[in-house]
Amino acid sequence: MTEWRWVQPFRDHLDRCDLREGEVVALLSESASRALLVETARLAAQSLGAQVVDVVVPTPANPHPVAIRSTGASQALQGNRAALAALAAADLVVDCTLEGLLHAPELPQVLGGGARVLMISNEHPEHFERYRWDPDLPRRVELGRTWMAGAGELRVTSAAGTDLTIGLAGAFVAGSTGITDGPGSIAHWPGGLVAAFPAAGSVAGRLVLAPGDLNLTFKRYVEAPVVLEIADDHIVAIEGHGVDALLFASYLEAFDDDAARATSHVGWGMNPGARWDYLELYDKADVNGTEARAYAGNFLYSTGANEHAGRFTAGHFDLPLRACTLHLDGRPVVVDGVLVPELLVALPDPTLEI
Repeated sequence: MTEWRWVQPFRDHLDRCDLREGEVVALLSESASRALLVETARLAAQSLGAQVVDVVVPTPANPHPVAIRSTGASQALQGNRAALAALAAADLVVDCTLEGLLHAPELPQVLGGGARVLMISNEHPEHFERYRWDPDLPRRVELGRTWMAGAGELRVTSAAGTDLTIGLAGAFVAGSTGITDGPGSIAHWPGGLVAAFPAAGSVAGRLVLAPGDLNLTFKRYVEAPVVLEIADDHIVAIEGHGVDALLFASYLEAFDDDAARATSHVGWGMNPGARWDYLELYDKADVNGTEARAYAGNFLYSTGANEHAGRFTAGHFDLPLRACTLHLDGRPVVVDGVLVPELLVALPDPTLEI
């Protein structure tokens, strides 16, 4: 059973997504969805006067040899035309599926019907107590997105040995504030991320996962260095002497799919209310890792599906790295894991809700 302390931040966030009295909210879940999350979202929407309809679909069997985690590409809809019609007809879709609709093949049909989608990360509702709203976040995310969209190259370096070059010509660039932006828009909560999906053949160099970096597929902090050699977008070599490298290689090999080794998206986090160290405080089942993707100053490198490069796969790693330096055409964006001043909170008031 949910608690009011969880309903209240959900209500506040739906209000920021401009949910109005009388609007139709389609609450999308699957049979394996976190019931507490669904209940909290339902009560929050009803408290704002929304007409709520539950769209519940069966969780399909996993056809892969390993578990699938945090892909942003829910397979629950399975092209179900009745469910899709209901979602597309809604004013707001609150997405509580396990993996989320962000990269799901059915998403264009839902957005094309005029619905806006809020994807709520599959985490225990307690997490959302800490994601207090920063009213300056949309401005800063849009500034970062503009810088990325206008650049030709992103270069990432670190003292650990990372030296990665990402060509941005032809890339799809997006920024997530966590807030939906009218009909046909999608956001994920928590937000605070600027990301690019590079065009094919745009990524090369070396990525070094150092102790304290995160592997969100395993919900695990890296304890021993892992070196990834990347050529023509793909991981071509994995080096390391610890269990982290062994696990990484084993998971990729399980898919027997070259696209699982490819670059999906890259970017950096900008949410000052998110933390990198929170994984130690929760059971793995209560975490989906979105907070780690959004914490301010991380470099996020992801492998797997990239529709903008014509690659589709269920294999996926999200890897937020600490202490990296990012340059866009020579302009610093993050320096040793710290955002440049233009991308930091503009209001230094310590009482600011972030």
